[in-house]
Amino acid sequence: MPGISTSQAEVTHISKHGFWLLLEDEELLLAFEHFPWFKKATVEQLSDVQWPTPNHLYWPLLDVDLSVESIRDPLAFPLISRLAA
Repeated sequence: MPGISTSQAEVTHISKHGFWLLLEDEELLLAFEHFPWFKKATVEQLSDVQWPTPNHLYWPLLDVDLSVESIRDPLAFPLISRLAA
């Protein structure tokens, strides 16, 4: 059974376009265009991020869960469901 992750995710910069998240030695941009639920979040809400497993991030103050893969390649994870006609 895997142990508890001791890695920390850290918000390193916030701009009007998005924010940057440092995961060990990788820095990822979460553009508000692709992650709109963060756009009106406070610095406190953005900064309170948990990284419980290597591919899972959680913002408890916003109740937002994301996979790291969805941040690396947001176009592969569309926000709008495509229903069959």
